[in-house]
Amino acid sequence: MKFRLGLTPQTPGGEYDAIVVGGGPAGLSAALYLARFGVRTAIITEKVGGAITEAGVIDDYLGIPNIMGPELARRFEEHVRKYSVPIILARVDDIRREGSTFKVSAGGATYVCKAVIIAVGSRRRELGVPGEREFKGRGVSYCAPCDAPLFKGRKVAVVGGGNAALQAALLLAIYSPTVYLIHRRGEFRAFKAYVDLIKRNERIVPILNAVVTEIGGERSVEWVKVRDVRTGEERVLSVSGVVIEVGSEPPKEFFTKIGLKTDEKGYVVVGPGQETSVEGIYAAGDCTAGPHKKKFDQVITAAAEGAVAALSAYEYLLRKGATAN
Repeated sequence: MKFRLGLTPQTPGGEYDAIVVGGGPAGLSAALYLARFGVRTAIITEKVGGAITEAGVIDDYLGIPNIMGPELARRFEEHVRKYSVPIILARVDDIRREGSTFKVSAGGATYVCKAVIIAVGSRRRELGVPGEREFKGRGVSYCAPCDAPLFKGRKVAVVGGGNAALQAALLLAIYSPTVYLIHRRGEFRAFKAYVDLIKRNERIVPILNAVVTEIGGERSVEWVKVRDVRTGEERVLSVSGVVIEVGSEPPKEFFTKIGLKTDEKGYVVVGPGQETSVEGIYAAGDCTAGPHKKKFDQVITAAAEGAVAALSAYEYLLRKGATAN
């Protein structure tokens, strides 16, 4: 059975067989496979490439070693555009089922489709300390690759203990004479390879068993206050920037609004085929969780889940008797 192929609508809105919400590795992979299945597909996303556009060197995507995040995102997008998949830059506000179709509201327009794949990733988690929001963009950063050159010759702090935090510290150490790496636990939670690199880098100063309690300065960041979680002792570090890498969280309010079942942390619960609690809606990538999957937020797993979601959506459309032009 053939599906209807279509071009990008000349005006906002339009009809498709499937719409992918999100343009990161999971969403781009899903759109690629749907297009290869002959399914008339569109991507609606606020940002093409997703979080990897803010990543530094990626060295764990099979077959493409030592590539910068933005370049890998560009290659993903280029591959999808080869199949003439429309990429609509807009924020999806709502998804509602009406009969046998879904209405997707985005950017003031309405798009109609028969199946939806949610691949919106997750958002950066904030520390929630005084000064963080006040100095956002004035020394407080959530993207080391974006802002590392701005800190050339100046001391900075990185907050976090996972892979992203250690990657950020290693990148910043290229520009900064001193990088304080602040982590609330007694040991890092990152891959051993990153930990070994941190230990060998003389510019990086680990500060373990410590939390940031305040960020301050005049017009921009000038210092960060740190408390030892064991003794309660506080001290002030003189820095010109604070890069926050303490994990991420899903847009759980959006999932609740559209009626998807989530786990206790707000991630969409999916089955083995990336199916959600709503028939016809599938989810893939960092925004998902559930008893049938191990949480491992990597580019390669997001892309793989996007492919599986596309197959499931394709089979769903076949079962529902999609018609050809």
